Formats: sequence, structure tokens, C-alpha cells
Amino acid sequence: MGYRLEGPVLEGELVRLEPLEQRHAGELARAVEEARDSYGFTWVPRAEEVAGYIEAQHARAADGRLAPYAQIALASGRAVGVTAYWEPRTLPDTDVLFAVEVGFTWLAASAQGTGINAEAKLLLFQHAFERLGVARVDLKTDARNARSRAAIAAVGARFEGVLRKSSRSWVTGEDGGLRDAAVFSIIDTEWPQTKAALRERVARYR
Repeated sequence: MGYRLEGPVLEGELVRLEPLEQRHAGELARAVEEARDSYGFTWVPRAEEVAGYIEAQHARAADGRLAPYAQIALASGRAVGVTAYWEPRTLPDTDVLFAVEVGFTWLAASAQGTGINAEAKLLLFQHAFERLGVARVDLKTDARNARSRAAIAAVGARFEGVLRKSSRSWVTGEDGGLRDAAVFSIIDTEWPQTKAALRERVARYR
């Protein structure tokens, strides 16, 4: 038994999430070089590395534990970032999904603060709770990444604590090192209130 993640197209009014493919590479290569000062704790390729990055995400997706997306800004029709579902968790000895993580997220500098991140999270959370039927969505970031922690909290996720030395560090100069991860979550009983708040937030950008 093993649950396999899939990533159907999810579309809002500001952003469309579509399965990440090599056809997005050119636009993403431009997106990653706009400005990189917000990427210090995140795995974000350089322009010349984007094709390899997409291949690596496809390799991670091969066993069904990752569903990578390109984020398409509807105003321009261009890919401006990526995100993903990953680490599906099922009840013991079953294929019954109860939790999934949203991660591998980055946006071009020009797309930050435009409502795209909030609407992308709204789409991902809504599909997870209302279509996949999960009880929990996780989000994690490097515990030192104050900007990312604030952004996660702003979309309605609750901080749960820090897992020490829990995963690979992406910080330059820390190759082979481990990071402490700040863990956030939304659970199904919180979703209606979180959904309403996210809809209200996204509406400000329309």
C-alpha cells in the first residue's frame, strides 16, 4: 500500500497552479534572478540551474510523495514561482490520507506581496481539506527564517514548535548541515475560519 500524490490544476483570480514542467523553465529562470535577498534559507536555483531543479523535483515526485507546481501569475500569464504538496501521511496499514505538507515554495521578487502567495495557499489548502479529505496540513521553514515564519503565520497556520536538526539546511556554507525547522499547521476544524480569512485577504488584491 502507498498513497500517491497528484497535483491537479488549481486556479483562482490571481494565480493558477499547474504541474511543474520543463516548459516553465525559461520564465522561472527569469523569475529567480529578479532579486534574491529573500532566498537565504530556501532551496532556490540560479537561472542556469532551473532545468536541473525541475528534473530533481520530478525525480522526487516519481514515488508519489511530491506533487510540484508552477505558480502562474494570471495578470501576465507567466510562471513566477513554484510550490508543492509533499510528504502525504496515511493511517497505519492503510491508504487513507490524513495529512499532507505544503512546501518547496518560492516566488519571484515582483510577485511577493501581490496576493499570489495568499491565493496559492487558499487553493492548496482548500483542495487538501475539501477534496483530499485531510485532517491536517503542515508547513515548515528554517527556524531562523523570520520572513518565512511571518508569511506562514499570515496565511492562518498555527506555530507548533521547533524540530531540532530535523532536515537539510539550504543556507550557503552549511552544505551537509542540518537545520532546525519551525513547524506550523492548520487542522480541519480550523479550516472554515482560516478559509474565510484567506478569502478576505486575497480580495484586497483584486
